[in-house]
Amino acid sequence: MSASAALMAAAEGGVIGDGRTGANLALGAGALGLAIGWLAVARVGRRISAGNARAGGSAAIAVGTVGVVLAVLHLATASGGPGTGNGLVGAIVAVPLGLGAVLLGRRALTRCHRAGRPADRVTG
Repeated sequence: MSASAALMAAAEGGVIGDGRTGANLALGAGALGLAIGWLAVARVGRRISAGNARAGGSAAIAVGTVGVVLAVLHLATASGGPGTGNGLVGAIVAVPLGLGAVLLGRRALTRCHRAGRPADRVTG
């Protein structure tokens, strides 16, 4: 099974479970991305000394993007409306979670970049 076929199967609910499976996967990816992004931002601020903030920021962006893609695919393939049991509300909630993870990851990478630069000195 190719990667795109696996994403489509996950978004549609796949072979396992009901129609909420794709939304639950998207929610899980978005929440995991938020947690990774928060840890990466905390690492840059030296509140947590373990791990690499740059790798955490990149991972948060990747996981958040996967969450958003899964949520959008589920929204595109879901039939019925909210409250029908197909996971539509879960997919709607997963989109801002994934986007938040991407933004936190970007913030961590930006702070890493700024912290790595030497201070600008004015001579004269």
